[in-house]
Amino acid sequence: MGLTKESTGTGALKEMFEVQLESPDDIVTALAGNPNTGKSTVFNSLTGLNQHTGNWPGKTVTNAQGRYVHENKKFVLVDLPGTYSLLANSVEEEVARDFICFGNPHATVVVTDATCLERNLNLVLQITEITNKVVVCVNLMDEAKRKKININLKKLSSLLGVPVVGTTARSGKGLKELKDIVKKVACGDINPMPKKVTYDEALEKAIQEVEPPIHDLVGNRINSKWAALRLIDGDTSLLESINDYLKFNLSENTLIQMKLDAAGKHLVESNIMLEDLPDLIVSNIVKAAEKISREVVSIENESYNQFDRKIDSVLTSKLFGIPIMISLLGLVFWLTIAGANVPSAMLADGLFWIEGHLTDFFYWIEAPMWLHDILVLGVYRTLAWVVSVMLPPMAIFFPLFTLLEDLGYLPRVAFNLDYYFKKACAHGKQALTMCMGFGCNAAGIIACRIIDSPRERLIATITNNFVPCNGRFPTLIALASIFIAASAGAFSSIIATLSVLATIVLGVLITLLISRLLSKTILKGLPSSFTLELPPYRKPQVGRIIVRSLLDRTLFVLGRAVVVAAPAGLVIWLMANVTIGDLSILTICAQFLDPFAKLLGLDGYIMMAFILGLPANEIVLPILIMSYMSKGSMLELDSLAEMRQLFVDNGWTWLTAVCTMLFSLNHWPCGTTLLTIRKETLSWKWTGISFLVPTITGILVCFIVAQGVKLLGLV
Repeated sequence: MGLTKESTGTGALKEMFEVQLESPDDIVTALAGNPNTGKSTVFNSLTGLNQHTGNWPGKTVTNAQGRYVHENKKFVLVDLPGTYSLLANSVEEEVARDFICFGNPHATVVVTDATCLERNLNLVLQITEITNKVVVCVNLMDEAKRKKININLKKLSSLLGVPVVGTTARSGKGLKELKDIVKKVACGDINPMPKKVTYDEALEKAIQEVEPPIHDLVGNRINSKWAALRLIDGDTSLLESINDYLKFNLSENTLIQMKLDAAGKHLVESNIMLEDLPDLIVSNIVKAAEKISREVVSIENESYNQFDRKIDSVLTSKLFGIPIMISLLGLVFWLTIAGANVPSAMLADGLFWIEGHLTDFFYWIEAPMWLHDILVLGVYRTLAWVVSVMLPPMAIFFPLFTLLEDLGYLPRVAFNLDYYFKKACAHGKQALTMCMGFGCNAAGIIACRIIDSPRERLIATITNNFVPCNGRFPTLIALASIFIAASAGAFSSIIATLSVLATIVLGVLITLLISRLLSKTILKGLPSSFTLELPPYRKPQVGRIIVRSLLDRTLFVLGRAVVVAAPAGLVIWLMANVTIGDLSILTICAQFLDPFAKLLGLDGYIMMAFILGLPANEIVLPILIMSYMSKGSMLELDSLAEMRQLFVDNGWTWLTAVCTMLFSLNHWPCGTTLLTIRKETLSWKWTGISFLVPTITGILVCFIVAQGVKLLGLV
């Protein structure tokens, strides 16, 4: 029988999961797997650049889809979230489970790691309980060979009852065979017969009790044995999904509820407490995976991972772990800052060259001067500032950061900081999201998706702004150089570097402090445990790193920044040029804020610069210079010495510089980050809290420092 829209659920796929189909004949393949198995590499190798990303409907979990053609058949590959199980303990697990179960993909490819197959088989066995159209991809065969790990793929296929293909996705080895097998499974040329996990006798009897009425109600639209097991286990999220996708409310079915009650009593009579049932189910799956692994995996060298462990003994040690981590991140920051100067200047020159030609164009069409000033000096110049200052640092930082990720170092960072975040009642993975915030806080917010617990995900989201993004580094470096390190002579660069590093460390400490405060107040709870896998160190693929970091991170974040910056440029120009009496609106607002700002060691113009810099932190200094010089559009001075003299003439001292640096570290998120928070949390309430928490913190810190210094007579 051939595949039809009705038999495969193609219509349901498009409606429920928003899979982008070009025709009903497209073959939809789900790609599942544990994190760190090379699943993304398999996805990218199969689809190339013919892919796009979005969010699952109603979820803040990335939905990546790609296309490829094989033997005149069009395939749509859906990259499911990386997960260790389908027991729906997180949004990612729920998304993966629901797509496999209710989306009815033509085939599901489960990517496993050849170097740790036993652990990956847990997910394989769970998926084969849901669907028989499974292909197992044993990836990283080159790593296994290097470590002298041998896997009998033929025997593995026999024991699992599904096709198995060995691949090295980085080099493309085995991918053609994978495509061949996927096509045969999807088109019915191969009908896999998965070997099911055998549970304890009492549990099997309970499943047999509940399964028949479920099958009578839903038929073949779901694996009734698997559904019975999950309902006996009390999986309420599955009940909700069955109701959402199949329109069956099993919780209201009297017969099924009677059978579930009877099954529960039978288990209790068999000395199996319902609260112990999840552990029993997992134990049976793990034992089955261990048994299969023992039969198919042989290791010639039992100490194959000894080299990695030796490196970890240094990189994750209590003595060297944190210093090495700070040094590496410091190196990344230095390369980003130093390397971005030249391309940033070149990009600025190019963009402002375009500005000159835009001006010529407006003169040529004899447009009104006010229209030219608003569109060119206001909107375009703001966009040019944001792009020229943001793009080069992100284009350097994200590839470098992705390089550390590809090497396998970032999980070690989380390991080093896990203890401190646990003390703050936060999640250990928050360390990774915090690191992403150094490049861009919006990207750091997106990275919070890796945290399973909604409570801890919110803590990470709210506190991410306490680490300075690349947009705040120019301000921090400039002020540290011209005020704090100005009198250090030959050591000025070292003093400036240490000042910025101290600011970064302070940001991390404040992150921990506020995380603990949130966990004890509005987000009460205990820190959740999680499995932190330390993947093997791998040779990075530079080409893929550049493409992935530029497309998925740099351009994505820059696009959001441009959306916010364009209207802000109009507002900035209007405030600087529209006057009431002899004063511009900008000056009037600055004078109004001045008394309050003085309490924080600032002045009204500094406060207005931060307010008008909401679109992007990069434009705070240009706005401030524009305000002090009473100019109608943003501009920049030729040297730091000129900037220092301008600030001193306007009443700045070293305390003003320190308080400005502190307020730059602790104030409201930029517009791009706020927009990202709203999209990720789907809540204006949490977006507002994310705005208020760092702002209140900054006000308190600056007030304490400014008034304390003045009381001590140090300024």
